[in-house]
Formats: sequence, C-alpha cells, structure tokens
Amino acid sequence: MASKRFKLPADRIREGLVPPMGYCFASDRITVDGAPVGFMYREPPDGAGDSGWRFLAGDESDAYLGNPDNFALYEVNTIANYDPDIIPLVDAEVGNAFERHRKTGGFVAASLPPGSVN
Repeated sequence: MASKRFKLPADRIREGLVPPMGYCFASDRITVDGAPVGFMYREPPDGAGDSGWRFLAGDESDAYLGNPDNFALYEVNTIANYDPDIIPLVDAEVGNAFERHRKTGGFVAASLPPGSVN
C-alpha cells in the first residue's frame, strides 16, 4: 500500500479546536482529496478511545466504502482542522447523524446509515 499524501500537512494541524474526545474514522475523500465533510454520524464506540464519530464526504461509492484502505483513524480534532463546520456538532450524542444541506451548505439532521449501531 502506498503512503497517503494528506491534504493538510501535519504542521498545519492546530490543537484545541475541539476538546479531546478520542479517535474517529474518516474517509480519504476528506483527508487526502480535501473534500468537505458531507455526512457525519455517531455510533456507540467500538472500543476504548473511540469517539464513535464517522466522517464521510458523502459521495463515496459502495466500492469505495467497501475498501478499508480508504479510511483511517484520526483524532476528532484533526478532522475539525479539515472542516471546521463540524465543530458545533461534535458534542452530539450517540445516535445522531448530520448531512450537509446542498443549498445552504450547513448541516441538518439526517438518518443513520443502514447497518450502523445506535
């Protein structure tokens, strides 16, 4: 597997945008391609240190989603650096989902994806 070239270099990641809350899963569409977060949801943590947050651009195909190489674990603060629009929502409880509204660009409540645990 080739190493990933991240859109934001490590020296541009600012600490403290959100309180420490553990890791999340995020799509390479965000961290490598630089797409904004288009869909985010919070499920029960998979283990110690997991915030439960999952971040997607929202345009990933089923094939893309099925390839674990297209995802990685990050501190939630790292994803806040890529897309600060998520910051007001990161304290939402498990079972919440949000998608970016096509017209306003803001986040609105959404349904959890099929197969997610609530």
